[in-house]
Amino acid sequence: MANEGLKPAAGFLLFLNFCMYAIVAAIGGWALNVAIDRGFFIGPSLQPPAQFSPIFFPIGNGATGFFVLFALIAGVVGAASAIAGVNHLRSWSVDSLPAAATSAVISWGLTLLAMGLACKEIHLHGRNAKLITMESFVIILSATQVLYILVIHAAGGATVRTRV
Repeated sequence: MANEGLKPAAGFLLFLNFCMYAIVAAIGGWALNVAIDRGFFIGPSLQPPAQFSPIFFPIGNGATGFFVLFALIAGVVGAASAIAGVNHLRSWSVDSLPAAATSAVISWGLTLLAMGLACKEIHLHGRNAKLITMESFVIILSATQVLYILVIHAAGGATVRTRV
């Protein structure tokens, strides 16, 4: 692509996003493990309580279950998107841009969904330090992921303009 000046910025954002998505996925995996280990078990003779939720997390608040699940999905998809972005960074051509941009936009959408649930969880209060860390990372990722998308599109747009 013609705009080689944006390649280092894209590489830095890609590395940063990959590391942050991996941390989000790790903390989300931990939270899911805690929920499975300490969750509510319904035996054959027990009735579920009236306020029973199938996404019950013994840590956090009412939004924690949904937040953890969507953050875990966003973390895994975001890490996979970063791996696809490495291929684009290696070739740095217009031909590899659609795959990198599409996966980045999908992971950004999932990150925004998780960010909305993080905001709801912050609003409800009552969570531990690991969940606060995961909320912070998801909110920061929603900004850095869109910056990465803008950088690779700016570089791709410069190439298209020079071809015409």
